[in-house]
Amino acid sequence: MGNAVRRGLVPGARKLRAEGKTYSEIMRELKVKLPKSTMSKWCQGVVLPKWYTDKIDEINRKSFSKAQQMAWASNKIKRERFLQTLLANNSHLVKKLRDKDTLKMFLATLYLGEGAKWKSHHGLMLGSSDPGIILLYMRLLYLCYGIRTEALRCRICYRADQNIKHLEAYWSRITSIPLRNFYKTKPDMRTLGKPTKKKGYKGVCVITCGGTHIQLELEAIPKLILRGL
Repeated sequence: MGNAVRRGLVPGARKLRAEGKTYSEIMRELKVKLPKSTMSKWCQGVVLPKWYTDKIDEINRKSFSKAQQMAWASNKIKRERFLQTLLANNSHLVKKLRDKDTLKMFLATLYLGEGAKWKSHHGLMLGSSDPGIILLYMRLLYLCYGIRTEALRCRICYRADQNIKHLEAYWSRITSIPLRNFYKTKPDMRTLGKPTKKKGYKGVCVITCGGTHIQLELEAIPKLILRGL
């Protein structure tokens, strides 16, 4: 770019700079593409508006937010690929689910972590806020002991600021347990005045049914597994 052309652009650049334009904005308006070091030299000594710092802070904030969103998207893709690899590497385990004894060990391990033990409750009872755990438990009960959905009862443990009708409708839809099989419950009074902070929290679904002998068997199996390891 010749000196004559540069001289013609410099006043316009300085004027735009004084109006609070960034170097990128100035180049767009003047329809030129120059190193920012050149723009800085042209605009040396220009007094910027008092609000210019706030403008730059806002631009930086938006740029950071955009970069953060791009990083989250990239990490999400990587995580999904990693999970798909894990699923592929362990897909052979599905074949072992044809063995009823293996399923019973799965159920016993699940009950060991989430179920009520015989000393505190007689009969089967397991509670969780995770729909996946509840559905796995129900499926294993059917496959291992033939316990069907209609034989199950349900109650919801919930916080004071939650709507029990909405929660019951949600868990009935998830489990296919009819609403007539839901016990009436009261909220945890310790949560009064304490808003629920966990997003999407639907309370704890507690599945119960008779079967003390099954409960005792499920408690015994982990002990046998531990002895055999």
